[in-house]
Amino acid sequence: MVKAMQSEMPKKYWKNMPEAAHIPQMIADAPARARAMAEAAPSFPPQRLAQVQAQLAAHQSAWEGPKDALAKDIAACTRCPLHCNATQAVPGEGPMDAELMIVGEQPGDQEDLIGRPFVGPAGQLFDQIAGRAGLQRDKAFVTNAVKHFKFTPRGKRRLHQRPNASEIQHCRWWLDAEIAQVKPKLILGMGATAAEGLTGRRDAITARRGTVEQTPSGTPVLLTLHPSYLLRLPDPQAKADATAQFQDDLTAAVRMLA
Repeated sequence: MVKAMQSEMPKKYWKNMPEAAHIPQMIADAPARARAMAEAAPSFPPQRLAQVQAQLAAHQSAWEGPKDALAKDIAACTRCPLHCNATQAVPGEGPMDAELMIVGEQPGDQEDLIGRPFVGPAGQLFDQIAGRAGLQRDKAFVTNAVKHFKFTPRGKRRLHQRPNASEIQHCRWWLDAEIAQVKPKLILGMGATAAEGLTGRRDAITARRGTVEQTPSGTPVLLTLHPSYLLRLPDPQAKADATAQFQDDLTAAVRMLA
């Protein structure tokens, strides 16, 4: 910072200050002193450094790795508190070059115990309706917007809880990674949580169902209802109507990929 020093104390005044005689040598020695200070600077202890590096790796802007490592990394996820109580994370499954990706909300009780997506009552209902719509589940990549089961214990039962915005945001990192790996031509987003994870909005899902929106990266998203919504409808006519709409949307997905 020689120029800054001279702007405050012009060189013509140096002769009046005995200590100024040391300035040329100090300037000459400055690079060596800077290197010595950098080498002597404190560093993290090895254990603390490892913790910091792990935290940084867990919050990168995008997951990068080989396809066969993604499920393993999801299984080890601790990005949000949901991992504390769930049995295990449930990664997506299916062909890694699938044209269709199906995204639900989160694992349910059975999915949490078994470790596979859509094997519980909602998944079984989906399979039934998909069969009538001509949608082959084994040809699609099936996953959830949130990878851990969120629940409230009630005696021996575990009651489903809706993931909040923070949990969806934390898990979007994994969903984005799955989308980037699979590169589907179309995503079928089922329910409000999937809509939020894919498009950033969870509102008005019944009004938006049957419409096509986009992920931030530009992948088309066909929005529809979640099969668990059909299971919860008490009125038989309302359930029949909603089931017909859901089947129409699955048929539309098949048609869009034809």
